[in-house]
Amino acid sequence: MTLPNDPAVVLSFIIAAGIAAQWLAARFRFPSILPLLLIGFIAGPISGLLNPDAVFGDLLLPGVQLGVAVILFEGALTLRFADLKGAGNIVLRLITIGVLTTVVVIAIATHIALDFPWSLAILFGAITCVSGPTVIIPLLRAVRPSERLSKVLHWEGILIDAIGAVLAVVVFEVIVSGSMENASPVLSLAKLFILGGLVGVVAGFLVGQLLKRHILPDFLRNVATLSAVLLTFVLANMIGHEGGLVAVTTMGLVMANMKGMPRDGILDFKESLSVLLISSLFIVLAARIELESLALLGPGLVVILLAILFIARPLAALVSSLGSDMPWRERALLGWMAPRGIVAAAVSALFGLRLEDAGISGGELLVPLTFSVIVVTVVVHSLTSRPLAQILKVAEPEAHGVLIVGGNLVAVKIAEILKNNQIKVLLADPNWLQARRARMLGIPTFFGSAVSEYADRKMDLVGLGMLLALSRRSSLNALACLRYRQEFGSANVYTARRNPKNIDREQETVSFSFRGRLLFKESMTLDRLEEELEQGRKIHLTRFSDDFPFDTLLKKLGSTDPMLFALSPQGKLHPFAEEPGFTITKGWKVAYLAAEDTKMAEQDERDGKRSNDWPAEPNGSEASA
Repeated sequence: MTLPNDPAVVLSFIIAAGIAAQWLAARFRFPSILPLLLIGFIAGPISGLLNPDAVFGDLLLPGVQLGVAVILFEGALTLRFADLKGAGNIVLRLITIGVLTTVVVIAIATHIALDFPWSLAILFGAITCVSGPTVIIPLLRAVRPSERLSKVLHWEGILIDAIGAVLAVVVFEVIVSGSMENASPVLSLAKLFILGGLVGVVAGFLVGQLLKRHILPDFLRNVATLSAVLLTFVLANMIGHEGGLVAVTTMGLVMANMKGMPRDGILDFKESLSVLLISSLFIVLAARIELESLALLGPGLVVILLAILFIARPLAALVSSLGSDMPWRERALLGWMAPRGIVAAAVSALFGLRLEDAGISGGELLVPLTFSVIVVTVVVHSLTSRPLAQILKVAEPEAHGVLIVGGNLVAVKIAEILKNNQIKVLLADPNWLQARRARMLGIPTFFGSAVSEYADRKMDLVGLGMLLALSRRSSLNALACLRYRQEFGSANVYTARRNPKNIDREQETVSFSFRGRLLFKESMTLDRLEEELEQGRKIHLTRFSDDFPFDTLLKKLGSTDPMLFALSPQGKLHPFAEEPGFTITKGWKVAYLAAEDTKMAEQDERDGKRSNDWPAEPNGSEASA
């Protein structure tokens, strides 16, 4: 049984399967590459349902190349030179000395283990020295290493793809020509980098100016940028083979560091497109593997894999970080995380066919050998990097913390309860008196606007994964929701309800698309909560057990309207909103606005029994200009 050879039908199934794999990976918190590769192997060599070469024909490899170009551009668009402070030298060494070290070690191991000729062994080393954003970025999201290490791996993963691909092209041309008499490999390498770089700089500057000066209408910005990326890639490839990867990477770098260039909308579009391309490409390329070819590699494959995992990468990281101030713990993780990605797969597929056509011995083993390295490195690093980062104490904490915008009485009471229950909290307010009052209660505060450039530079978001916009200013809440929606995800961005009587003026209303999920029940507005607390009402926190289940509290209160939020046994905040989406069981806690005559001392925790004394607030609005 096979899928129909209709490309539209097959592509639809591939996209659907890829998105399902991405959802599973996000749901259960593991790198998406694992289910994508598994789907590809099951659909291709195991079941025979999918034969990409038969379905897509001659368009397969060009399609893969264009997809890789978009992925590299999107990755480069996230690289800001300002983020490299303190780590630039390490990145530079990794993509130069580190690359050469990796190629040499892999070439020696391949020559010894599989008896490859030196030229083919060096080509394989050049192909598999790359990491790439397709694998390193999902892995970084799952592992969450320290900030500097994350930046180093991010930069290396994007830049090394273009370097490795161009290096592989030069080695391949030497193999095919059979000699080095016509041109020096070093000169050929320099030519490709210079020409590709120049094309990328010019393209990035021109497109950046079009966007910066608002010459293009908003609805054309994303598609015009996409077409420019593809055109740049093709033109650079016409000048020199694989120079296109250098060009699109350089183009992204130029645009990312151009002042005043509106990149956020483009970045959102390209990120969504990259997810779609990665999902499809890994399934397609994994489906092309032939199990018979893997059997030909024999025990030599194990030797090569051990050399890559335990010699090549640790040695490259060691020589690249010598003399730096990077702690040894970060160096250890740097010497372990180096999964291979889509560029290695695409380049090996292209060169494998050309080597077979040229009748060069060993060319038929290049693709299965490369894919074996990709699969093993992705699986091993995906399963071990997070535990290793935790053992080395270079992993950021789980993002269960809460950013609270606003320093009014409601915001401070909620922040105090969260802090007392070991949930990381950060309260941001530009009003000095309110920020000072919160700080005096032991609440971590950020004095300043949460949506300012100063906050972008100075606010520490490590461990934070949710926003509660509790300011009295609806416009500030809306801006905060827009700003942190991309950071935390739209499902984790909440804003307080306001009393319609207080915001009935047209200039104070906020579009539904700008605000976050509405907090609490409809009757529980920010204005009402603040009024109730000022009059002496308390927020109680109750833990549920077998003797005191949730239904008991629900009967006493009459409904969930007074309930504000729940805390899971794992220490995660679950606000009551329009659609709670969680089930409260034994071990959970619920914070609620207690009625004046409520007497539940045995059930309430000390967190909900603190004094409601609150210094008089200054005149005027909550946030000063």
